[in-house]
Amino acid sequence: MLRVTNRLLIPRSEFRWTYSRSSGPGGQNVNKVNSKATMHWPAMISKSLPVELRMRLRHEFGNRLNNEGELVIASDEHRDQKQNILACEQRLVQILRTISIPQKVRRPTKPSKASNARRLQEKKHRANIRNSRRIDPQ
Repeated sequence: MLRVTNRLLIPRSEFRWTYSRSSGPGGQNVNKVNSKATMHWPAMISKSLPVELRMRLRHEFGNRLNNEGELVIASDEHRDQKQNILACEQRLVQILRTISIPQKVRRPTKPSKASNARRLQEKKHRANIRNSRRIDPQ
């Protein structure tokens, strides 16, 4: 089980892993070893993720979801496959913790009288600057 929060646990059996060769320089090691780990997690049909979090995940991280509704996370930053697996899991935990914090509702407020007066004063000042640049035809 992957522990995200005290109440949110994801069974590791829901993850599908694929491994491939890492990109970039590295010589023989990078050419021989499948150290890049890619995690596919069917987040949109997962029973361990509440519906509210699924919708928030789709809204905030929709670019990481593929057509099947799987969240795809890849890591090739380490030379070792196991470390890349842990990096993918840590990234998933970070994403899910981000969306599990409810967003504060913005309450619309009116500008204060002082800020409104400052805005109007600045507009008049700018208008005077522009008018001073004019050449009066006399």
